Amino acid sequence: MTRQRINLRTPALGHLVALLTIVLALALVWYGLMVVLLAVKLSPHTVNSLSAYRTLFDDAADLKRTDFTTLRRLVAGFAGLIAFLLFVYLAFKAWPRPYLARGEITVDQARHGSTAVAPRAIERVAELAACANPDVTAASGRLGDAELTVGVDSRRASAIAETLRDVHRRVGAELERHELPSLPVNVTLTGYDRQTRRELS
Repeated sequence: MTRQRINLRTPALGHLVALLTIVLALALVWYGLMVVLLAVKLSPHTVNSLSAYRTLFDDAADLKRTDFTTLRRLVAGFAGLIAFLLFVYLAFKAWPRPYLARGEITVDQARHGSTAVAPRAIERVAELAACANPDVTAASGRLGDAELTVGVDSRRASAIAETLRDVHRRVGAELERHELPSLPVNVTLTGYDRQTRRELS
């Protein structure tokens, strides 16, 4: 059986974040180059024509308190808040999300073809077999590296050990009945769902 591998799925917005990162990096490199040109005594007028650094500085230095009206402050504040929320959203969406890269399992290899079973099919067989036990209220299967793990919810705490043994037997029998690969089966109690409730008078 092929071992499972964890892959990282890149969200669609992750490419937009990468593009914005490249633009920011280019801007930093460009203005870093302007600093180098000024350091080697290139004409400030020439550097300003290339980067407009002095023009931007003069525009910012000429701002007065009276230029910031209440409306402009509100617009700047809400624009900054929206930009902050947008960048937080993009950062969250660009976060890599791992997933199990699982493929089909070949159960029969013949001269003229082969028979393959999807991992979810084996998990579903195990879940149905586990739910056949009357004490099991829910079941979930996960096909791992050469093993099958089945999590069950039980309704009776006094019969948990017996329930787990019965589920293990049922899952193994169903795998054999469907001629699926004989896998080690791990049965785990994942929840306790008591159906009866004590009524207070």
